[in-house]
Amino acid sequence: MATSSISCTIPKDANYPNLKGGSLAQMRCEIADLFAPGEEAVQCFQTIRDQVVFTNRRVFIVNVQGVTGKKVSYFSYPYSKVQYFGIETAGILDVDSELLLVFSNGNQLQFDFRSRVDIKCICANISAYIL
Repeated sequence: MATSSISCTIPKDANYPNLKGGSLAQMRCEIADLFAPGEEAVQCFQTIRDQVVFTNRRVFIVNVQGVTGKKVSYFSYPYSKVQYFGIETAGILDVDSELLLVFSNGNQLQFDFRSRVDIKCICANISAYIL
């Protein structure tokens, strides 16, 4: 069952809607503190307060919680655990594109991107790191 927003506990089928493109300069600075040696941010996307950062090794999900936004959850999904992934490009009536990542433990992440996001570029970057 997909949820409509990022929640503190990640359900089996988590859905991250309405992501828009952002520059790496907009990435929350504390995320870089969590990187492993040699890890680099590749792409950054965001909702109003939350972010999804693709690195050369994993996907980071940053969930800003509460009214003040002081409580923040960080989730890391390594590419080494991705079993398969798929994309759905935007159409005429359905203007959002989607990315689905399925992990070896059965967890699934679905990202819904706004129409201006190049989903094929995201797919190419993921392919470069997991294949």
